Amino acid sequence: MIRAYMFLLRPTVRQEQALGEMLRDHCSLYNGGLQERRDAYRHPSKTSIKYGQQSAQLKEIRAVDPERQGRWSFSSQQATLRRLDKAFHAFFRRVKAGEKPGCPRFRGVNWFDTVEFPRDGEGVGHVRVHQHRPVEGRVKTVSIRREGRQWYVILACDHVAAEPLPATGAACGIDMGVTHFLTTSEGAHVENPRHGKRNAGALAEAQRALKAFPRRKSENRTAKHRRAVEKVAGLHRKVRRQRLDHAHKAALTLVRDYDQIAHERLNIANMVRTPKPKPDPETPGTFLPNGAASKTGLNRSILDAGWGVFLGILAQKAESAARVLIPVDPRNTSRTCPQCGHVDGENRDGEKSQCISCGHRDHADRVGAWNVAPRAGLVLPDVA
Repeated sequence: MIRAYMFLLRPTVRQEQALGEMLRDHCSLYNGGLQERRDAYRHPSKTSIKYGQQSAQLKEIRAVDPERQGRWSFSSQQATLRRLDKAFHAFFRRVKAGEKPGCPRFRGVNWFDTVEFPRDGEGVGHVRVHQHRPVEGRVKTVSIRREGRQWYVILACDHVAAEPLPATGAACGIDMGVTHFLTTSEGAHVENPRHGKRNAGALAEAQRALKAFPRRKSENRTAKHRRAVEKVAGLHRKVRRQRLDHAHKAALTLVRDYDQIAHERLNIANMVRTPKPKPDPETPGTFLPNGAASKTGLNRSILDAGWGVFLGILAQKAESAARVLIPVDPRNTSRTCPQCGHVDGENRDGEKSQCISCGHRDHADRVGAWNVAPRAGLVLPDVA
């Protein structure tokens, strides 16, 4: 297994200054590599620059600028250039797929927050670490990350032994929702905490305070402006951590209770896509209502729930506990009657489900979770 361990760093004032300089120098290297690729593409010959060519230039770059680039490890600079190369590979992949390209952009110092050291034993020196758990397996990479005013070290390890949990003999299907975060085929609901909505007021107030300041470069910001920026960023981090904490707890409960878990294979990017405008054929230049306003609220609720984050964490915990996780086709799971198998959109009315064929009634989310299980080949008790 592959596992990552994240620990809080406790650097001294001088060490924190050195870590900040490390981020700035690697950010400069990243932006320099990006500029070289852009210049090469704009040249009439349309020259393409690859990672291997830029990596071969590192020796010369370190010799020309020993005070900034020459003092950091060679492998960490290679990792920064490899990060740029991955960004371009992702860009060209999106172009070929017909998606929005999103060309790699120059990074500001405050946006470049991670440096990776691919080789164990390299780094910035001895820094105190709050190691709250033992590290298992073999350390492959060491990354230093800045979040606000705190610093973290991330250890990516392989050959981590699994920790199988005792078998329970139980299986279930789960249905992801907005009203309830998830519902099991047994009818148990996990409430949706709506962390983003709960913190929306404080975040809006902090953003209004930030907008009161004129736009300036980071080096020209006043102390009040910097505090306003940090407050907005801190609220975003708070919501993200709350969402992660809830996802970990919900996933751990499922993994402890069930040997086999089936879930819908959700395409969240398509689910939160904005509706296309509907031109009015009778009045050129105008558009018909397309439900964009209500869809915006639904999209916000889906993103606030964090289904993708949860399913990723569930997959990791299931692998570690030797549980079986099975994704299935989500089509018509809540429109299919679990009693007679009749499929009809009228079977569902909001949170209620009543089959128009046999009259079976149940909660719509439980019906969806129940129908997920047989698609994964799981055998559940007869539906009540």
